[in-house]
Amino acid sequence: MISATRGGLSLSLVVTAGVLAAACSGNEGPAPSDPTTTIQVQFSPASIDFGDTRMATVEVRNAGQATVGPVELVAGTVRDAGGAAIAGSRLAVTPSEIPTLASGATREVALELSLGTDIGPGEYTVGLEARVGGELAASLGAGFSVSPGGPPIGFLSISGPSSSSQGDVFAITVEARDAAGQPVEDPEIAWSVSPVSAGFVSADGRFVGYTPVTARVSAEAGSVADTIEVTVTPRSVPQGVFQVRAQGLVSSRFTSDHWEHGRAAYTGTWSCRDGGACGNTLYVWDVIDPASPVLSDSVRVDARVVNDVKVRDGGDLAIITHESSLDGLNGITLLDVTDPLHPVEITRFTAPDLSPGIHNVWIDGDYAYLVVDGAMTSAGLRVLDISDPANPSIVASFYGGSSFLHDVYVRDGLAFLSHWSAGLIVLDVGNGIAGGSPTSPREVSRIVIPGYRVHNTWYWPGSGYAFVGDEIGVPGAVQVIDLTDLRNPRWVATFTLPAAAPHNFWVDEAREIAYFAWYENGVQAVDASGELLGALEEQGRQIAGLQYGTGNFCFGSGGTCTWAPQLHDGHIFVSDLNTGLWVLQPTF
Repeated sequence: MISATRGGLSLSLVVTAGVLAAACSGNEGPAPSDPTTTIQVQFSPASIDFGDTRMATVEVRNAGQATVGPVELVAGTVRDAGGAAIAGSRLAVTPSEIPTLASGATREVALELSLGTDIGPGEYTVGLEARVGGELAASLGAGFSVSPGGPPIGFLSISGPSSSSQGDVFAITVEARDAAGQPVEDPEIAWSVSPVSAGFVSADGRFVGYTPVTARVSAEAGSVADTIEVTVTPRSVPQGVFQVRAQGLVSSRFTSDHWEHGRAAYTGTWSCRDGGACGNTLYVWDVIDPASPVLSDSVRVDARVVNDVKVRDGGDLAIITHESSLDGLNGITLLDVTDPLHPVEITRFTAPDLSPGIHNVWIDGDYAYLVVDGAMTSAGLRVLDISDPANPSIVASFYGGSSFLHDVYVRDGLAFLSHWSAGLIVLDVGNGIAGGSPTSPREVSRIVIPGYRVHNTWYWPGSGYAFVGDEIGVPGAVQVIDLTDLRNPRWVATFTLPAAAPHNFWVDEAREIAYFAWYENGVQAVDASGELLGALEEQGRQIAGLQYGTGNFCFGSGGTCTWAPQLHDGHIFVSDLNTGLWVLQPTF
């Protein structure tokens, strides 16, 4: 281990590598592994010195008997000693994927550690995973320390309230002086909490309580230190459960996304179901009585996936998306929903630009924002002028680079692009912050979360937060991004659940409750009130959760496989991949 210098901070780092053997169920590529072959991928050497440049190389070796590939290299999140994620710091890996690796072959991989400006003194960890066929094949772990810089501190005192509720955030007051007794502005402080489970303190000295115990919060700067005690009290959250009011069963097809407006609910269909039919249908439900949804109509299109449906705010127009059309002419269908229970096709819009398929859509006034299918890496966003719904036209496009676009959410003249490994990208499409418009989108900012694939986003302007999801990672985690300064997104918090990944979200902003669809974990209601910081699942914020199915397996069974929630007329409408439409009544 040797030390390196970053500004006024001293950095030292050592890396150790391990190997895991995983059974592979087959993978796509030039030379797929035998399904019965044990995969043996290794990282070497066992320790790495990043040096002053914080750059190093490691070899990935196939110690097994068969060719494997592709081997995906995924950098983990930089975390402090308490396990909290550190925003702005990341481990970059080049290349991020090895297409094939023959038996006995090795491939050199470059690693670069970059530390954000918010990182403070302390001990940190970061990891690297090698995955084959989506399964973990090998892991490499790293630990590094950041030491205080700046002038020596001769006196240090901290203060704060003696008690605080779980999840409530307060700033710790710091007084620091040098050896001559002069005040030191912005001293480099190493923070710690004991017991670790009691709470989290950020690099800038904000504390949030986790477990209801007495927490000892300590600050250290060189040879001086101080400690305060904070009694963490239980959080008061709404009490109750989800009650199942009704189900609109769809068993012949898988169900995709949905949208409710007025007395109508619209559910899409996805892929092809064994023994059933393919995703070429939009179902229309009369939900004037939420306890008794009635199937009133359907719309059939040339597609194998109707992944998304949206209704314009005025309730006059709906759009459904097409993927895998048999005639190869993917795009969208615009519907007149003046009679909400019996949509009438206005036009089917296709274009060479849209031929890969449209995965998601958002309608904002006279413009529709289309996500061209993620299978096409550089497809990105297309903006459609729908002021004349019978004659739409593409007026703009945007691609954020490095990976495909998965979803789009438009609000307050801003488009929030869920751009997979390229992160969350904010565009000005009429807000004015960057001089953009629907016909000329302009990038405002972006944030990349290492190892995280941004699948969907909900922006809540009243709080300044955006909730983003990753539908792949398990245990699943929702990341909370502070967008109070739209030009400077900052990670602030995470909500994590075991065993499954999240999908789509809805936030009851008036009551400050977030609803997360979580595949096998069903639908989750989480208290999102106040300032958000750290690990939200440790703060007593979970209000209710429901697995409403008969099993706990997503695809092809009757088990819970929650796709999306929507709050409508006091009920939570849920689309489920396996079983269709569910209507839940929150009793909290």
